[in-house]
Amino acid sequence: MRVVIAEDSRLLRAAIVRLLEGAGVDVVGQAGDADELLRKVRAHRPDAAIVDIRMPPTQLDEGLQAARVIRAELPHVGVLLLSQHVEERYAAELLEHGADGVGYLLKDRVTDVARFIDALHQIADGGAVLDPEVVAHMVGRRTRRHALDALSDRDRQVLAQIAAGAGNHAIARRMSLSQRAIERHVTAIFDTLGLDRSRHHHRRVLAVLAYLRAA
Repeated sequence: MRVVIAEDSRLLRAAIVRLLEGAGVDVVGQAGDADELLRKVRAHRPDAAIVDIRMPPTQLDEGLQAARVIRAELPHVGVLLLSQHVEERYAAELLEHGADGVGYLLKDRVTDVARFIDALHQIADGGAVLDPEVVAHMVGRRTRRHALDALSDRDRQVLAQIAAGAGNHAIARRMSLSQRAIERHVTAIFDTLGLDRSRHHHRRVLAVLAYLRAA
C-alpha cells in the first residue's frame, strides 16, 4: 500500500512514518501543509492519504479542505483524517458526500498500530472508518427521527451500541441477548434503513451515518 502523509509536526510525522514503514506500508510522500499535500497526492496518486485536520497557516481546517479536494479530484484515493480532539463538524463535513474510502480517527489511535494499519487498509479498499469516540459524541447530541422511526425500540438500542463501536458479541453480552438475536436486529436495521448490501460498503458505519443524518 502506497501512502502520502500530511502532518505539520515533524516529530509526529516522523513517528507515524516509522510505524507505517515498520508495518510494510510504502510512504511515498510527506507534507507539512495543505498545498504540499495536494502536490504530493497529485504527483504520486497513492492508495491513501493520512491528513491532519489542523494545518498551517491558520491551524483551522486546511487539512479538511485539502481532503475534500482530493475526494473530488481523485476519488480512488482513500482519505484518513486525524484529529487531536473530537471535532464532529469536521467528520460530518468529510462524510456529507459519501462514506466510501474515508475515515476519521483521533491521533492517539495511532499508538495501536495493528488497528491503525487495519483502518488504513479499510479506507484504501474503499471502506469507511469512524473513531468510536467521535461517533458516540455525535450520537449523544442528536435525537432519533425520520427513517429511524421505523426501527423498533430494541433495534435503536442495538444501533446505539453499534455507534459506540461495539461488535455483535459485545452487544449481546451487554443486552443479555443471544448473538443470533443481535444478528437479526442488525439485519433488520440494515434492511429498514435501505443500506447497500455490496461487500465494498461497511454497513455498520453506514448505519451510524444514517442515524446521524436523520437528526
